Amino acid sequence: MKVGTDGVLLGAWADVSNSRSIADIGTGSGLIALMLAQRSEAKIDAIDIEYSSYIQAKENINNSIFNRQINVHHTSLEKYIQTTNRQYDLIVSNPPYFHNSLHSPFPKRTIARHDDKLTLADLLSDSLKILAPKGRIAIILPYDQEQELTGQAKLHQIHIKRKTGIRPKPESEYKRLLVELTREKVECQTEELTIEKAHHEYTKEYISLTKDFYLKM
Repeated sequence: MKVGTDGVLLGAWADVSNSRSIADIGTGSGLIALMLAQRSEAKIDAIDIEYSSYIQAKENINNSIFNRQINVHHTSLEKYIQTTNRQYDLIVSNPPYFHNSLHSPFPKRTIARHDDKLTLADLLSDSLKILAPKGRIAIILPYDQEQELTGQAKLHQIHIKRKTGIRPKPESEYKRLLVELTREKVECQTEELTIEKAHHEYTKEYISLTKDFYLKM
């Protein structure tokens, strides 16, 4: 699993305040779990259904200074909620998001990118079963799935607390949406972020958000 901008954005943007326990759903390489460990003292459970991703995440985490802070689990979210008794202050996910599109010839990539194994509805429904009463869910999605997210939030009786629209460049349309959801009904805080001013020339806002995670920024 490659380190992608989506994961970096979510790992840097998610609110870790007052989080003693965090779950990273679909951890992939372990990137987001490692970023959240760098930003907090929380105990983190990172899960992934795909075996080679689990092995890669475990290797990356074991080779880091955060190895005692993060546990990696090879399982699906559906099975995990049946075996854990933990309640999480924060649940994060960079979920698979392609709907009914052409699958990759590589099954592992299909699992990582397509929502056959984990739909948005299932992600929210299952996450709520292990979310602490005042906990938060933070996810990143394609911007064109905002309407679906709003509908699913209403269906599951949760509320959007924060959202940030992401543009690759100033002239671009929004491509991604960072969202934080809670059970508490609050007024939504809406922001936007542009990643680059020009090719490989990052905006000051993106640098401010992510500088702690790049060697050269």
